[in-house]
Amino acid sequence: MTTTDLWVDLLAGDRALLDRTSTAERVADVLRQRIIEGALPPGTRLSEENAGRALSVSRNTLREAFRLLVHERLLVHEFHRGVFVRVLDAADVADLYRVRRMLETRAIRLADTADSTRLAALDEAVSEGERAHAEQRWVDVGTANMRFHQAIGGLAGSPRVDELMRQLLAELRLAFHVMSRPREFHEPYLEFNRRITTLVLDGKLVEAEQALEEYFDRAEAQLSEAFTQIAR
Repeated sequence: MTTTDLWVDLLAGDRALLDRTSTAERVADVLRQRIIEGALPPGTRLSEENAGRALSVSRNTLREAFRLLVHERLLVHEFHRGVFVRVLDAADVADLYRVRRMLETRAIRLADTADSTRLAALDEAVSEGERAHAEQRWVDVGTANMRFHQAIGGLAGSPRVDELMRQLLAELRLAFHVMSRPREFHEPYLEFNRRITTLVLDGKLVEAEQALEEYFDRAEAQLSEAFTQIAR
């Protein structure tokens, strides 16, 4: 097996999460999570044979999972070539941040109604990123950042927002691959994440929202510039 097929080994490890009656939605959940973790970079070809064998699911189940993720704009189907992890562009980045501002800033405003479990998830995601930083696991710092923003969305207490956030963050992780130096990109945001979390836990929600907007402005500008450089 080549190094480009390491994702197959990862999926084989996910087999225990599924059972013989696994639905396409559960298979899609596994693939989406691997995208969020950065294990399936843009342009990866997902062989039906390899993925189906790794997860021990039927070809029909796998194809339906692929269709679900194509609908979420995480995968693309190319005629006569197969299914690939989608490659984003600058317009995608702009739209993702537009939607994130709508969802996450509103969720921050609702933090005073969030239960202790959802508040704890926010703090744990930041701590996870700080631990990964201390061990110089930069890809894991990025994954912890995804979980931090999932936890921000979770402050709204809405299962529908939770689902939207999972889809948005998976797509956003695909954009992150454009950054060639993950440490330089992810490291500065650890301080932002801790600051936002402290403000939320202290009940300073207006200040937390302002800090999040600053965060978005900076991150969007960095990603947009990186995509512009590629297009030149």
